[in-house]
Amino acid sequence: MRFLFFIAFIIFSEFLSGQINTLIKSGPMLGPITYKDATIWVQTKESATLHIEYHEVGHSSIYKSEEFSTKSKHHYTASVHLFPLKDDTEYEYRIYNGQTIVSPIHKFKTPKYWRFRTDAPDFQFLTGSCLYINDSIQDRPGKPYGGEYEILKSMAKEQGDFMLWLGDNTYLREGDFESRNGIYYRQSHTRNLPELQPFLAKMPHYAIWDDHDYGPNDSDWTYPLKKYSLQAFKDFWPNEAYGAGQTEGVTSGFIWNDCAFYCLDDRWYRTVDKDGTILGDQQKYWLEEALLSSPAAIKFVAVGGQFLSDLADFENFANYAEERQEIIDFIIANKIKNVIFLTGDRHHSEISKYEDTDSGITIYDITASAITSTTYDHSNEKNTLRVNGSMFGVRNYTVIHVEGTSDQRHVNVSFKDKNGNVLYNYKINVLK
Repeated sequence: MRFLFFIAFIIFSEFLSGQINTLIKSGPMLGPITYKDATIWVQTKESATLHIEYHEVGHSSIYKSEEFSTKSKHHYTASVHLFPLKDDTEYEYRIYNGQTIVSPIHKFKTPKYWRFRTDAPDFQFLTGSCLYINDSIQDRPGKPYGGEYEILKSMAKEQGDFMLWLGDNTYLREGDFESRNGIYYRQSHTRNLPELQPFLAKMPHYAIWDDHDYGPNDSDWTYPLKKYSLQAFKDFWPNEAYGAGQTEGVTSGFIWNDCAFYCLDDRWYRTVDKDGTILGDQQKYWLEEALLSSPAAIKFVAVGGQFLSDLADFENFANYAEERQEIIDFIIANKIKNVIFLTGDRHHSEISKYEDTDSGITIYDITASAITSTTYDHSNEKNTLRVNGSMFGVRNYTVIHVEGTSDQRHVNVSFKDKNGNVLYNYKINVLK
């Protein structure tokens, strides 16, 4: 009898699954998750008032979020915080429109309290850049620039604690960046990709931008619609904070276990004059102060363009040589250990390494690009800091695994192809 009841329940659930996706256009997506709080993002096809019902796995008590609304002004996007939660606990949730179920059951798990109790837990996260989704209405004639969307299915199979998007998470093109509506259209078109949906729900997502989700190709501070781009980015990426250090763009940061993540904006303040700045004085000051004060064992700095590569071409920091060197000198002079830059933009992946023998400080730059955009073989580029054998010019994503005891912590970096096969592994030992 119980078996028949179970079968009936499964059939009923499958029936519901066929009925629940009429309102939701994309998502739900997990935003930042902390010990006590989780952010859920969603986009609907029309204006709607929603709420979320959730419970601890294995427990029957149901909690209900506050109601939240999706409106046309924000392209029917909205996010809500689930609070308070317990640490190290798995939750299930569904989205409701009144009494109507509008999403399948999804899960998330909160991190575990560990400080003053144990060594920092092992964890892994995904990162990458350059998600181009073809659009026959607006794309240039010829071979499509995007493709192999199945890579997103491989990413969704990974057991990552979160995903950090490194910019060019969508590609504004002609017809988009001339208007607010065009900017929102492109964000929505990218977010609605069917292959993307399971990945959005699988793990928390954090994001920075680069030129293509900010404005035209190679954009700088002069782009006149950047406030519209910023609002659209906030609507589609529910980072916990924007404008860290009294800056104006997408600058933010977060902590995960014993690691600090500094998420930079390489567009808002970028000057046309190469003797000027990419980050701007205020953001650069915030970064340096944050690195100096942080007790984190590992400090990840996420920024759109390559930082360490000494090739002064494309949009690398090497074009702004004085600013790049100032940041390197600051890290070395203050003996800030275990700084790892996470960069994208370049349509290839590689690892760069800068060693200062006098101080014993080593700085790394992990470039992760591209996910679905066209890629290029740049192995002949004169980046003298490239780790031999680390350059790959195929569509790929990066998995970074932080593991080990506090005395023997290390970072394992894996580049993976569209099918999830490992292209390259690299190990970074964490200095005490």
